[in-house]
Amino acid sequence: MSKSSKNIPILNDEDIAKMKIAGQLAAEVLQVLDEHVKAGVSTGELDDIAHRHITEVQGAIPACLNYHGFPKSICTSINHVVCHGIPDHERILKDGDIINIDVTVIKDGYYGDTSKMWIVGEGSVMAKRICDVAQKALYAGMSVVKNGAHLGDIGAAIQAVVEPERFSIVREFCGHGLGKEFHCEPQVLHYGKKGEGVELKTGMALTIEPMINQGVWQTKVMKDGWTAITKDRKLSAQWEHTLIVTDNGCIVTTARPDEDLSWIKE
Repeated sequence: MSKSSKNIPILNDEDIAKMKIAGQLAAEVLQVLDEHVKAGVSTGELDDIAHRHITEVQGAIPACLNYHGFPKSICTSINHVVCHGIPDHERILKDGDIINIDVTVIKDGYYGDTSKMWIVGEGSVMAKRICDVAQKALYAGMSVVKNGAHLGDIGAAIQAVVEPERFSIVREFCGHGLGKEFHCEPQVLHYGKKGEGVELKTGMALTIEPMINQGVWQTKVMKDGWTAITKDRKLSAQWEHTLIVTDNGCIVTTARPDEDLSWIKE
């Protein structure tokens, strides 16, 4: 990973205002889906609901749809699916499933990217634990973001949460820069050493989206070319936010009302 920050966009005040709007629209989609994520619903139905809301209510664009050929508007990753699960009207949620829904919205040319976990019905002790630790890992990574911090600080903070719980951190997928592009520099690894990697600067935008596995960290991509699963088919969980680096902390563009982010310094 390059230690240079010269290829990483720095957003101005107008960019940041538009990033906040796009981020809030993405967060809103997760809120809209909340009441629909339950046993008996198909992931295809969830995609239909999200697509209609993004295009008809928000007047925005679902970034995933047709992105390098991805066929749907959101990603729905269930149980041992790590990321990029494709919604399907044949895949019905059942009690005990865990599901990550990943939403990216484009509004006025700017991106908002976020995801969260749900437990369908009464999940197992392990299901609850891995979802909880994955969220704590995200928050740990977010807590060290500020001007002058390094990407390695983010990875180290995530490792410090995940590894004592005996979960593993996926290596093959990472967070990324975001703005007027879906994926740009920097690559945000979810493991690392303090003080290493690119130095963060005020105005940089990036996602943190740690994927943690119950078993081994290795993944494999299915024949559809998208769906990534855990190699041992054990559970995986992930949460994601879009952040903009500030002098003292960060702006969380995708913050939702159902979470307490009062500890974040802007």
